[in-house]
Amino acid sequence: MIIEITNSYCFALNYLRRMVVDVPDERMTEQAGGVVNHPAWVIGHLAFSCQKLAGEMGLHAWLMDNWEKRFGTGSVPTVERKQYPSKTELLEILADAQRRVLDRLRAVGEEGLKKPLPDVHHRVLFPTLGHAILHILTVHAALHVGQVTVWRRAVGLGPLREVFV
Repeated sequence: MIIEITNSYCFALNYLRRMVVDVPDERMTEQAGGVVNHPAWVIGHLAFSCQKLAGEMGLHAWLMDNWEKRFGTGSVPTVERKQYPSKTELLEILADAQRRVLDRLRAVGEEGLKKPLPDVHHRVLFPTLGHAILHILTVHAALHVGQVTVWRRAVGLGPLREVFV
């Protein structure tokens, strides 16, 4: 199942990267048409999600101390561009987070997916590490990538034409 999860996650993040390639850095925090979760926040949030998930697999945190406040669950995206790293930096941070979480996932292996989730608070939703990994790297990632699709339309950029490239 690790290969399938990895492929799905990489597909979602590659699609996200394609959706922001034509977005000028200064527009990364626009909030139009009631769409609050802009690309700068989504990219930072997905990187933070990798760190949290990697922590469940035994890795230490690597993002800046203020990352959770800016991008964690319950954080509120702002239009103030200076509150976020540049588009280039955000994409580099996401690529690094993706590499770390996927490398760790491969090291955990198929048998490791069957172990109880270390975070007992979330074990009701995700009884095993595999449940959490599957959710975060597929459902959660796709949900936020979809928000950028909606954002593109709200700011007048429109959808990407080719989805399966």
